[in-house]
Amino acid sequence: MLTAKEIRRKFLEFFKQNGHTVVPSSSLVPRDDPSLLFTNAGMVQFKKLYQGLEKRSYVRAATSQKCLRVSGKHNDLENVGRTARHHTFFEMLGNFSFGDYFKEDAIRFAWTFVTRELKLPEDRLY
Repeated sequence: MLTAKEIRRKFLEFFKQNGHTVVPSSSLVPRDDPSLLFTNAGMVQFKKLYQGLEKRSYVRAATSQKCLRVSGKHNDLENVGRTARHHTFFEMLGNFSFGDYFKEDAIRFAWTFVTRELKLPEDRLY
């Protein structure tokens, strides 16, 4: 079985090979964003790009973003510690396009990653 470290490495390498810039995780406490106390999703560091307030030298990005679950829209804190998938601190792997590709390519990237890189059996995925 692959470790989390191996999955993270494979994910970032796969997207780098597919034209994405690997962007380091931003701080758990977002800078210059009074709307958030903590980073709760991988896209937080790209909010200004999505809002059209900022431009960067790349149009594709891949990250392993440190996140903290505290409350909000998906307030499932009562499940932390009771299930294997509810944690307060976690890393969110993400690939992002800033006007370069859309759903069709995102789905193709995801399918290729999980079936070829992680070698998950296609007949078990739907």
